[in-house]
Amino acid sequence: MTAVLDKDSLNTKQKILAFTLTLLTFVMGTSEFVIVGLLTEVATDLNISLVTAGTLVSGFALAYAIGAPVLTAFVSRFPKYPLMLTLISVFIIGNVISALSGSYELLVFSRIITAVVSGVLVAMAMSIASDIMPESKKGPIIALIFAGFTISNVIGVPLGTIIGQLGNWQMTFWFTTLLGIISLVISIFIMPRKMKVEKTSVKEQLGLLTNPRMILAFFIPTFSIAGTYTIYTYITPILEEGLAIPTSYISVILLAYGAFSILSNVLAGKIASRNGVSKLRYVFIVQAIILGSLYFTMESTITGLISLMLMAVMIYAMNATIQLYLMNLAEVYFPAAKDFASSLTPVAVNIGIALGATLGGYVVANGSLLHLSWVGGLCALIASGLAVISCRMDSKESFSDAEAYEGSNV
Repeated sequence: MTAVLDKDSLNTKQKILAFTLTLLTFVMGTSEFVIVGLLTEVATDLNISLVTAGTLVSGFALAYAIGAPVLTAFVSRFPKYPLMLTLISVFIIGNVISALSGSYELLVFSRIITAVVSGVLVAMAMSIASDIMPESKKGPIIALIFAGFTISNVIGVPLGTIIGQLGNWQMTFWFTTLLGIISLVISIFIMPRKMKVEKTSVKEQLGLLTNPRMILAFFIPTFSIAGTYTIYTYITPILEEGLAIPTSYISVILLAYGAFSILSNVLAGKIASRNGVSKLRYVFIVQAIILGSLYFTMESTITGLISLMLMAVMIYAMNATIQLYLMNLAEVYFPAAKDFASSLTPVAVNIGIALGATLGGYVVANGSLLHLSWVGGLCALIASGLAVISCRMDSKESFSDAEAYEGSNV
């Protein structure tokens, strides 16, 4: 019994590696999202409209969703240690260009570079964690790495916004550059130097996207995130108009929302460690009930806030399980494309954000804020249905216990 516990526990090097990978996602999340709080300053300084400045956000997400998987498929054949250091260096260069940008076009260019490199770094971080960490710890560690993005929204983005408002928006990107340099220095000493590499062609890796099982699993997180962002995209008018909360309190509530979303990553780790895939169908039903509850709770400030905070707790509950599931499916169908598969969850999340924002915009344009709740709940139910189909296909193909659930059924 003691031997089993020792085998499944984290040693000091693994703990430091987990911290380093989480720091990476924190830095990348700060670099990605901090622009949201500085759009007015950027628009004024570059003499562009606020709508045009907004493309720096949507353009980043689009570049991430399209460029990251393709580049991951191309570079995953190279040794991971020098590859990680090179990518972090390019990330730093991208932020330096952003800090030096004096035109909208140059800033867009730097954001595209940063987005694509960030996507590959996330994929590599997930792959390294899957290779290095003990079986029973993979779920919690991957959830922790994802938590870096959440923590960046709670700490990194507000801090970067304050820096930009007190000085100028360029100073914020010098701040993210510094964070990148710190990550690079730590990674030089902490990243494992010898990690297995599966050499295969880009065509073979992209072939993973032709597999029906992978496509089905890909859209599970897409619809789950879409459900949340159908509502979250319009959280400010919901708070002001629906819950009658004064504008001066909005930032505090959004900070609380971010804090509650950290709990979502803790929940994700627990789900991934305990028969995660089979439980997702129920997780999404709970999510649908919470999202739909806003239809009734919006009549009261207190109950409406409770619904929104519970929504935050559920937003990332599926991340770790889906990440492991996609990577394990890749091991079954395309063993050499595991790194590529590790890039798909963040891509699915970005597509889900875009889908949710689009659905929310349609609902608001043709109805009212109240109807966002049941549309979001419907998206979560679709995610639940896709999870049910995946589980049934696992059972029929008789590899679920040995392969597809490996790492989820601990």
